[in-house]
Amino acid sequence: MRKREKFLVSSFVLSFALLGTQYVPLDFRLLGTALLFFVTYAMSAWALFDDLGGIEWFMVVPFPCLYAISVSLFYFLLPENILSKIAVLALFGVGMYAIYLTCNIFSVAKFRTIQLLRAAHAVSFLFTTLLIEFFFANTIFSLHLPFWANGLAISLATFPLVLISLWSIELKQKLDISLLHQAITVAVLMGELAIGISFLPTTLWAASLCIVGSMYAVLGVLVTKLSGRLFQNTVWEYVGVWIVMLLAFFAMVQWK
Repeated sequence: MRKREKFLVSSFVLSFALLGTQYVPLDFRLLGTALLFFVTYAMSAWALFDDLGGIEWFMVVPFPCLYAISVSLFYFLLPENILSKIAVLALFGVGMYAIYLTCNIFSVAKFRTIQLLRAAHAVSFLFTTLLIEFFFANTIFSLHLPFWANGLAISLATFPLVLISLWSIELKQKLDISLLHQAITVAVLMGELAIGISFLPTTLWAASLCIVGSMYAVLGVLVTKLSGRLFQNTVWEYVGVWIVMLLAFFAMVQWK
């Protein structure tokens, strides 16, 4: 079976696995989500096996797993509307296939230069900042946890996403300590931001978008730096986006 056929089969199977988690009794849904993680890891390892080796088992294969559990958790929050659930299910299948293509490029790029590598970085960055982080943040804030729990949960969800994004830029076979430190720093910053947001009378979506916008700006600067394309105007572009996002966020805060 060719790679693209494996990607299609895996995306199809995992879409039905995601649907199956919605029929798990409420008390066992977290267990169902954990099971989905392991199923996704197994399917991803099978689909990407030909070019996997070394650190990629920890940096490439977990990427679709994080996507799967973030969508699964967000899926629980949707209203009992068949159309919305079908739309998310379709988005999940298409997104999973795109992630497999991206992971495959990362796995092959260690052997030779691939023109699509920059496009793969863009797709990875899109899923990391705009989708997976948003789904995690939306789920965490919807639980109405104490402020410290919000910060801890956001940090734990952010750390692997940032680490995978930074590692994918250079695709080294050994993990640099500097990348680990940067990932921890970004995770702590997002956790502190989540703690601050917890004290503000804001909406669930505004809080989630604030986390996503901030991560977009911080991670964007780090990724650009590792790519060797960090210039002063690039930094100001990310800062400008972050400032606009903050102004929009504070405009949505219900100060009354």
